Amino acid sequence: MITLPRIMFLALLVIGGYVFVVAPRVESSPVATWQSQVAEPTPTFTPSPKAKDPEQFPPVGKAFFGIFTDRGPGDLTDYNGFVQAAGRGPQVMMFAQGWATHKKFDRQPFDRIVNRGMLPMLGWEPWNYRVESKVDTERGTQPEYRLAKITGGAYDAYIKSYAEGIKALGYPVALRFAHEMNGYWYPWCESANGNKRGDYVAAWKHVHDLFDAAGARNVIWVWSPNVVYENSTPLSQLYPGDDYVDWVGLSGYYGTVGMETYQTFEQIYRNTLSELKQVSKRPIVVTEVAATDAAGRKAEWITDLLKTLPKHPEIIGFMWYESVKETDWRISVSKTASAAFAQGVAQPYFSVTWSPDTVPRRTLPAVAASASPSASRSASPTPSASRSR
Repeated sequence: MITLPRIMFLALLVIGGYVFVVAPRVESSPVATWQSQVAEPTPTFTPSPKAKDPEQFPPVGKAFFGIFTDRGPGDLTDYNGFVQAAGRGPQVMMFAQGWATHKKFDRQPFDRIVNRGMLPMLGWEPWNYRVESKVDTERGTQPEYRLAKITGGAYDAYIKSYAEGIKALGYPVALRFAHEMNGYWYPWCESANGNKRGDYVAAWKHVHDLFDAAGARNVIWVWSPNVVYENSTPLSQLYPGDDYVDWVGLSGYYGTVGMETYQTFEQIYRNTLSELKQVSKRPIVVTEVAATDAAGRKAEWITDLLKTLPKHPEIIGFMWYESVKETDWRISVSKTASAAFAQGVAQPYFSVTWSPDTVPRRTLPAVAASASPSASRSASPTPSASRSR
């Protein structure tokens, strides 16, 4: 016989089955994680009264630290692990988008980063990473993304759509366009894909000018080569000039091909920092850095990194590569690496706050601008492999 108590009991079973069986699966679904960002509120800001000297980011005498994750702001799993390991949150978050796979501007990833108190940095990549060649010497061969095509206007409509989209955000965005151009492994490298000398600067200026024409003045332009190595394209050949660049970015790792032997941060970066002094007067951001633990020296390397950076006033920040590719670069998977990182970023030197009211620091402090190149030099390192994918 169907009685009221039995009906209530069956109803509780159905509800309980959803809570304990269905709900956990929904929460752990990658699709659901990404879809949850659709509800991300649009940031609203009340501008501070205009000051005579607005606060710079970062202030002189300090540096920021940031994070890159392969999952980006659509899945904050690696970000959350990084924050827990570091003992504090980063001030910048970088994510990558390829032109072939992200055909339409979407503000949600940017809003999600800003809502967590971080400056968004977009690694904007003119290629189709999904068809990247497995043959090393052909990795940068994608004729449809030849630099001359960008300069010639083939992608103008797409570029303008991003310019308008970023302009409409109403807060600063760092744009790291076509990075590691002094290598050979991307279609925008001058040594690859049928590109010619001068093509990279022309393409950079073309993209920059389209953003200017759209009135996208909230962009921080990040020109970001790889650390120099034997036979890499000279930086002076690829630099579009201080009028077209706000920050100079650098990629360099301990543990990639040719760097398996332990090398300090100074050994990996010294030659590049010296060369840049002859090319640019803009501040430097280490936009990709990490260390392997293959030889058990990851924590040691991190300690060295965070002790060394304050000695370089020209470097205003660094971005840790918290992802897995050739190896597991994350700090969160190692107690010793986490402890070393947390101790290092606890220094007052890295105690900075980003907000949309701050303005990016675009000039070097006097001591950095006048400093002479380091007297001691090491052999040029070999290239760090791409980490953006």
